[in-house]
Amino acid sequence: MKKFCLLTGLISACFFNAQIKFEKGYYVTNSGQRSEVLIKNLDWKNNPTEFEFKTNESSDIKKENIKNIQEFGIDHERKYVRKTVMVDQSVEILDKISEKKEPELKEETVFLRYMVEGKANLFYYENREIRKFFFNVDHSDITPLIYKSYYLTNTQISYNEDYKKQLIENLNCNLDKNRVERIKYQGDDLSKAFMDYNTCSAAGAAVNYNQVNEKRDLFNLNIRPGINFSSFETVLSSYYNVDDKVTKFDREAAFRIGLEAEFLLPFNKNKWAIFAEPTFQYYKTEKESVVYPGQFFETKSSRTVDYKSIEIPFGVRHYFFINDKSKIFVNLAYIFDFNLKSEIKYDYQILEISSGNNVVFGIGYKYNDRFSAEFRAGTNRNLLKNYNSFTSNYQTMSLILGYTLF
Repeated sequence: MKKFCLLTGLISACFFNAQIKFEKGYYVTNSGQRSEVLIKNLDWKNNPTEFEFKTNESSDIKKENIKNIQEFGIDHERKYVRKTVMVDQSVEILDKISEKKEPELKEETVFLRYMVEGKANLFYYENREIRKFFFNVDHSDITPLIYKSYYLTNTQISYNEDYKKQLIENLNCNLDKNRVERIKYQGDDLSKAFMDYNTCSAAGAAVNYNQVNEKRDLFNLNIRPGINFSSFETVLSSYYNVDDKVTKFDREAAFRIGLEAEFLLPFNKNKWAIFAEPTFQYYKTEKESVVYPGQFFETKSSRTVDYKSIEIPFGVRHYFFINDKSKIFVNLAYIFDFNLKSEIKYDYQILEISSGNNVVFGIGYKYNDRFSAEFRAGTNRNLLKNYNSFTSNYQTMSLILGYTLF
């Protein structure tokens, strides 16, 4: 419990000490006044309704919201404009799909995010389950691009793809029907179509803000050697009339090696990630015990553990940036364990290991997106789950070094 409290305290300290990063940007007020400021770049997943800024590096943090601001942006990365538009409330979640083909439009005032800016503009709006695209050409009113799933029957889903008709009617330069049929209702496909139209129409330079996200490296492959410090104990069920029901084996240090695939989530400045790490680990120890102590049949016996397995943690990780090269991370993972010809010799019987799963918590440091070190602690794991007469507790703390291959 003390170790868990210490880990919790370290994680809390990370939250309070993580660097707040402000980047060069601007905003335009309702009166049309433009101010060059430093905006806190949260790399918003959902379109924001407010933002924090500073007038310079040493000034106090201030806040503005959608009521007072008609436009704001972060240089070369993001740009938002306030518009009152018709937002389709339909979502693409299976149990929430409606039976109506027509979009469920509702007027809302929102910050739309530019995906492409030029003669033809492409915008994006996301708010929890709602993810929609909008467009306009030659300063016309901003219109939703219509795409919607709906139930044709109780078991059959169909799709309203009116956005394809809208593209043909409005982006009528170097865009034929065959190509439009291949365009998916996704940021990459739509951005390319709008950029091609802006180039074809010779309307001057266009800006593809979506390229910022496309260029991000969202996958890391990490080699992770380390040392496990493991302890183990077995417990006989209470109906056995023996004096040594609990056998505590020594804590042992052993080498472990893992190969981690890490997927950074493309929002919130890549602070969130999910990962999987197939890992080889082993624990081997021996303990001498006295069988039937104090009785006529008293004898000495050796109890041994030979446990090898492949662990596969699936988890979530959060990064806290200290500066451009250093960051702290915390993670939580659920481990699936697959033993490799492992067994426990318990006096005169051999117990086959069949391990359960458990949870691990970790805190670490990463430098220059290349080198890392992590301390990890796991909850108890039962290695004898197929036995009614035995239970066991296997627990590991790990010190893990990491190197990012790519």
